[in-house]
Amino acid sequence: MHNVELSYLLTPERRKDALIRNPLMDMLHAVREQGSISRAAKVLDLSYRHVWGALKDWEQTLGRTLIVWDKGQRARLTEFGEKLLWAERQAQARLAPQIEALSSDIERAFSTAFDDEAHVLTLYASHDAALSALREQAGAHGLHLDIRFMGSVDAIAALNAGRCMMAGFHTLDQPGAQSVSARSYRSLLKPGLHKLIGFAHRQQGLIVAKNNPLGIAGLMDLRRPGLRYINRAEGTGTRVLLDELLLKAGMAAADIQGYQSQEPSHTAVAQAIASHAADAGLGIEAAAREKGLGFVPLVQERYHLVCLKSELPSPPVQALLQQLQSRDWQTTLDGLPGYSGRLAQSGKVLSLRAALPWWNYRTPKIKKTSL
Repeated sequence: MHNVELSYLLTPERRKDALIRNPLMDMLHAVREQGSISRAAKVLDLSYRHVWGALKDWEQTLGRTLIVWDKGQRARLTEFGEKLLWAERQAQARLAPQIEALSSDIERAFSTAFDDEAHVLTLYASHDAALSALREQAGAHGLHLDIRFMGSVDAIAALNAGRCMMAGFHTLDQPGAQSVSARSYRSLLKPGLHKLIGFAHRQQGLIVAKNNPLGIAGLMDLRRPGLRYINRAEGTGTRVLLDELLLKAGMAAADIQGYQSQEPSHTAVAQAIASHAADAGLGIEAAAREKGLGFVPLVQERYHLVCLKSELPSPPVQALLQQLQSRDWQTTLDGLPGYSGRLAQSGKVLSLRAALPWWNYRTPKIKKTSL
């Protein structure tokens, strides 16, 4: 059994005689139609030596003879060569609709590269329902968001390493100098190097079963014996938020059954609860409502976008700011459960020191006393 690898070419016009081009099949067809290697080479606009050598190489690769190589005789295909050409044409005919659709999809994708008005922005970000909505809405206006969801810490690290143009993360409003957020993000974000952009204001809370049959009212209830919690991965913004809330409540990770369990997104947490694999998990309201689950609100937080200062004037970032500042986007945010368009500050370039004020805190000076 031989494997098949597909490839494609960018051409001014698509040829109609074959939807997927293959050099060997083109040579076999030309030899059969022309009756000689030299005339086949001329039709293909190739040299005799190239066609002759390529056919010999293919025979060695396939372990079969393709051409009847009799001197002074009309060149013709062997029985295997005829069968190979027939099989390829049959496959092309049978799969024509799928091949045509695939070609069209690829052409549409590449059309972005030739459209001077279109922009592509690579965004690594913490999982968020509003980002998915933004991707769809921005795409209709020529801004294509290439989004990869990952933990907030990893997203900012990817930005700093040059793997993306923008990163997304979230924190409580005005996190303190000794907060878990400060410890997680302080070393990754630098005033003067990064620019912060407002994106969304959303609610996080405990996703619970429909109608909340266990009567879970807050974080303290997670300590109940037998109550199964489902967590997010270390480095995600929601895991940072949970650790922040536990610290404020005087609770420890060991107090929660399931703290070490992990799911990659808010949707995955909601699915785990919907399938009765867990009883509660911290997440966004939109994920809970999508699965028809209950939701216990705990905190309001801001979702930020961040880019390097040098990228702020670039066309993709400016196109994004324009989309975020549009009235349509405010309406979209207000329509998402747990989100507020009025409080979002979407598209506003914010002061890093003001929004994340831990750089403004000063360590008290210790007065030296003389002995």
